[in-house]
Amino acid sequence: MLEIDHVVLYHVRMPLAHPFETSFGVQAERDCIIVQVEGQGATGWGECVAAAGPWYAYETTQTAWHILSDFLIPTVLGQRFDGPEHVLDAFARVRGHNMAKAGLEMAIWDLAAKQAGVSLSRRLGGVRNRIPVGVSIGVQESLDALLDRVAGFVEQGYRRVKIKIKPGWDVEVTRAVRKRFPETPLQVDANSAYHLADVEVFRAMDDVGLLLIEQPLAHDDIYAHSRLQRELETDLCLDESIHSVDDARAAAALGSCRIINIKPGRVGGHCSSKLIHDFCQAEGIPVWHGGMLETGIGRAHSVALASLAGFTLPGDISGSARYYHEDIVESPFVLNSDSTLSVPDGAGIGVAVNTDRLHAVTLHRETFAG
Repeated sequence: MLEIDHVVLYHVRMPLAHPFETSFGVQAERDCIIVQVEGQGATGWGECVAAAGPWYAYETTQTAWHILSDFLIPTVLGQRFDGPEHVLDAFARVRGHNMAKAGLEMAIWDLAAKQAGVSLSRRLGGVRNRIPVGVSIGVQESLDALLDRVAGFVEQGYRRVKIKIKPGWDVEVTRAVRKRFPETPLQVDANSAYHLADVEVFRAMDDVGLLLIEQPLAHDDIYAHSRLQRELETDLCLDESIHSVDDARAAAALGSCRIINIKPGRVGGHCSSKLIHDFCQAEGIPVWHGGMLETGIGRAHSVALASLAGFTLPGDISGSARYYHEDIVESPFVLNSDSTLSVPDGAGIGVAVNTDRLHAVTLHRETFAG
């Protein structure tokens, strides 16, 4: 039985190791909300991945703070739950705001695993002690700079590479990377920057040998992607369009994609992620774990989730040093020689939070008691 005594929210801002550019713009630092839950002598940690601006999704750190503090946290304080699987049901009255929900729900999953004395991976049903990962590379100032950046990550041991594309930075760039790295598994991510009328851009990539093309069309579209997929040999992957298992079912029924990217922040947490994972596994649809520039707390949650059997493609989780010079956990994630990350086997998320470092990057903190 789970009972939440109090919750602490931290609005943090951390400088990125390197600026990260997508079709949304350039990001040099990252805002997010760290969620701490206390119950029955144990502490759970989660991360709300909503960013400072509404570029990837409508949620921001400010809206998520509002939803968490005024609606979600009051729903769980002092309440008893049979397990973390029931927390999302308690949030049902709040429409949308999946990132806010995920931050709190995932902290409660960590709490439950710690109370049970098992790893979060085991509590979720994970089957791997290492998970395959790749690296996501943003738009660069020049093609030469991109090629050098890819080379650097390949030398570090990343075996799968994803590059961000946008109109004017797509076919030529993708072909150049493929020519330089003919054996490297390669995929591209458009972050909703194109329209169905741009089909020729993607037809021109059909002979490049891509693993997939991620979210080329509108963030809220499923239908137009089905029309685009019929025109292409390369597999499409949906990211921003998938917010629930019902969206995954619709995409599968329409033939909108052949692969799905699961991000727990985007879909509302671990319970929703597992529903999508289980559906895709039953339908033979490969899934992989996307990334949202997470701190070590969010990364630990991601690694645990990606240890489930259906995550058959390398994720965008990467080592901690890819994103931060100094993380807020004691044991940063380090890339193994086989392009994997090790799954922590300690209780809960398996990493200790450096509270001094957390407080140093905190802009605002608030405690909520039952």
